[in-house]
Amino acid sequence: MHVVRPLQQRGNTVLLCVILHRGIDVDKHQQSKDSVFFRDGKRRIDFILSYVDDRDGERKQERRKEYEANLQKAGLELETEDQSESDDGKTYYVKIHTPWDVLATYADVLKIKVPFKANDIPAHKDIPMNWLFTPFRLPNHIMNPEPDYFTSPFNKEKIDFFLIDDKETFFPPSVRNRIVYYILARCAYYKEDSDDKNKKGIKRLLNNGTYGAAFPLHDSRYWKASRDPNSESERFSLYKHWARFFSFFKEQPLNLIRKYYGEKIGIYFAWLGFYTEMLFFAAVVGLICFLYGLFTFDDNVWSKEICSEEIGGNIIMCPLCDKTCGYWKLNSTCNSSWQSHMFDNVGTVFFAIFMGIWVTLFLEFWKRRQARLEYEWDLVDFEEEQQQLQLRPEYEIKCTSRRLNRVTQEMEPYFPAKSQCTRTFLSGATVIFWISLIIACIIGVIAYRLAVYAAFASIMKDSPTNNIHMVGSLITPQLATSVTASCINFVIIMILNVMYERVAIWITDMEIPKTHLEYENKLTVKMFLFQFVNYYSSCFYVAFFKGKFVGRPGDYIYMFGWSKLRNEECDPGGCLIELTTQLVIVMAGKQVWGNIQEALVPWLLNWWGSRKARSHPESLYSRWEQDHDLQNFSHLGLFYEYLEMVIQFGFITLFVASFPLAPLLALLNNIIEVRVDAWKFTTQFRRPVAAKAHSIGAWQEILNGVAVFSVVTNAFIVAFTSDMIPRLVYMYAYSPDNDLSMKGYINNSLSVFNISGFSEDNRPDDGESPEWFNSSVITTCRYRDYRYPPGHEKQYTHTMQFWHILAAKLAFIIIMEHVVFMVKFFVAWMIPDVPAEVKARVKRERYLIQEYLHNYEVENLKIQLSHRNDDCSSNPVDYPDIPRREVLSECL
Repeated sequence: MHVVRPLQQRGNTVLLCVILHRGIDVDKHQQSKDSVFFRDGKRRIDFILSYVDDRDGERKQERRKEYEANLQKAGLELETEDQSESDDGKTYYVKIHTPWDVLATYADVLKIKVPFKANDIPAHKDIPMNWLFTPFRLPNHIMNPEPDYFTSPFNKEKIDFFLIDDKETFFPPSVRNRIVYYILARCAYYKEDSDDKNKKGIKRLLNNGTYGAAFPLHDSRYWKASRDPNSESERFSLYKHWARFFSFFKEQPLNLIRKYYGEKIGIYFAWLGFYTEMLFFAAVVGLICFLYGLFTFDDNVWSKEICSEEIGGNIIMCPLCDKTCGYWKLNSTCNSSWQSHMFDNVGTVFFAIFMGIWVTLFLEFWKRRQARLEYEWDLVDFEEEQQQLQLRPEYEIKCTSRRLNRVTQEMEPYFPAKSQCTRTFLSGATVIFWISLIIACIIGVIAYRLAVYAAFASIMKDSPTNNIHMVGSLITPQLATSVTASCINFVIIMILNVMYERVAIWITDMEIPKTHLEYENKLTVKMFLFQFVNYYSSCFYVAFFKGKFVGRPGDYIYMFGWSKLRNEECDPGGCLIELTTQLVIVMAGKQVWGNIQEALVPWLLNWWGSRKARSHPESLYSRWEQDHDLQNFSHLGLFYEYLEMVIQFGFITLFVASFPLAPLLALLNNIIEVRVDAWKFTTQFRRPVAAKAHSIGAWQEILNGVAVFSVVTNAFIVAFTSDMIPRLVYMYAYSPDNDLSMKGYINNSLSVFNISGFSEDNRPDDGESPEWFNSSVITTCRYRDYRYPPGHEKQYTHTMQFWHILAAKLAFIIIMEHVVFMVKFFVAWMIPDVPAEVKARVKRERYLIQEYLHNYEVENLKIQLSHRNDDCSSNPVDYPDIPRREVLSECL
């Protein structure tokens, strides 16, 4: 073991320790390697770099040598574990420690807030009947792992202003690894005399294979606390109280999550937990509306008419496709009619209006919750402009041009406008191409539905599925077509997702965004636009296009006009039940697949990767090797978590009028999702680099947009997809004797067509019609529309009732939208974004900061004046120059 120690200077100790093993055996049992400290047991490991020394990797060795030398110049202390000490016998581990002077320098640069006084504002008042929530509470030391302090941005020149008891523990590990990563991302790996100044940053070294991994350490094993008394074992606490599934009914320890993982991950779990809590109310109301439809079967007159032999059994319907489809009786759709009533009833309208208000309450109350977290987590003064100081290393490297910043009057990197426009245009064209590809796939699925329906209708004309146990009688050509098309569509969605994710990241990298925030926002917009079209387009087709453009018997409308694929019709029960089927398959399938992918895949990869080391005792299986065997949490990991939840949010808002149980499914999924994500973060992933965020970012605006759009889509679903408006028009304007009953509705809603009017292309082939059909006796068939019968002077044109219903639908849309929007805006106006209590606390803290800083400066001035008076009678003293450490940032 070779130790190199430079000169130690009084006041600021600069200790650069590099331990290099050269084949010398070390007693592994001398000290447990399941530790987060250097071999001296005092200096904490803040970061780990790992690599495998290739035989022909001379260039990589040179890069590592220069990079680590530059890290030492920046003040970091390194200790290298030889490959002979590693589990696989070939991996080197470079341990990084950040001494106090480096931490203080970069805490000042990054304006990290630290405590200067204990919070003297009284705590929250006790909630009435608080004892009822005791089973859901966690111990106070878990919920509040740190005392509450007033904080101020760190200033290296005023160290004695802050509450510093121990310099080694003053900055928590999450802040320490954030500072280290900031240095790693900007440190160069070229020689001083090199012309290539672009060789910077750990990200490039990871991409070119110089290093295999770079990560901060977990503080202990997740299933037991560390034996080292200096280790916090916060990972064990998180697993014990948060990541176990049987803790699903407990509150989340958000302050501990924030302390361990940083504010960005903390704000995600806060939002996910709040969203899940609000889903409970939507799920209860949706379940009530579903039960209302279930218990009002006996009042469902139109379904009784469809199912009765006297009415539905005597109504002969026109073929639903050309040649291969025969005539059929209306009562064959009896089951789908009853199923449709569970979702297509008066409760549907109420629930659609309720969800329009619920989504506003959710977003407004989240703003208040977010404002409280901003105060509690010292993010009140955290503005996005501060992120402008933290340029992406990729931007700094690729922007060779410099210009004067009018605000700071300093030179800063910038990208020429012409090149930026070219890249943006290429990026937009790529997004449009992929969205067009999705639409083409959806058109292909529609063509499948049209082509396969005829085949199913021909196969099922004699009801062969009735022999299938339990569900045989429920299978109809419409259901078989809808289910198979939905499954195919789901598979296409998953495949396109995998392909587009790579493309979206590539084109966003190509644009070279300036900051991390800008990068995430650009990627968010691209991914959401794609996912919006990918997941929702099939639902939009069933809701707003299927059955709307079919023409009439004798004058059908065909796909593309020239093809032989006749546009689909809705069955007499309506298209709402098909929209429900589509929604359930896509939404439930995505959630099940997502949970399997999130939980099972990382577990299998970790199980396989650590198969050799699982038998090692704790003294041999080091903390850095344990974490190295875990999966890497990429910088886009949290992005995918948000994307998954926002897509789900779209399902439960945009199409909720067709499926009131959607919030209940989402609630059950999210209860599992919270614990799966917690388990995954705690046990399956390396510790992420801590990052700050004061909100959920661009997702907030996306949620607002979806909320507004959902009011429109649900109004159109109730008006045009469900049969609610035609029934109400019939009951109030066309029911016999004006008795406000639904008797005769089915007969009224079906028009008559003379069979002799069918052309050869439309008429069923011989043998396709059922045995009971006799063309010499049955001369007419019925179809779903409001048209004049044959023989009328306006035959086959729309009746006045059709126009009355259309006017009622448009009036309903206008009224519903205006009512819901007025309530939404009124609720948003009534609920302040920031609670009054939080405003008072923020003002109090700002006042105290000013007061304490003023008193601090006055006291310092008095001390300086007294020293100056003393110095007048003494000889002058020459003070040695204290070297300043270089700050690794060209943008600061």
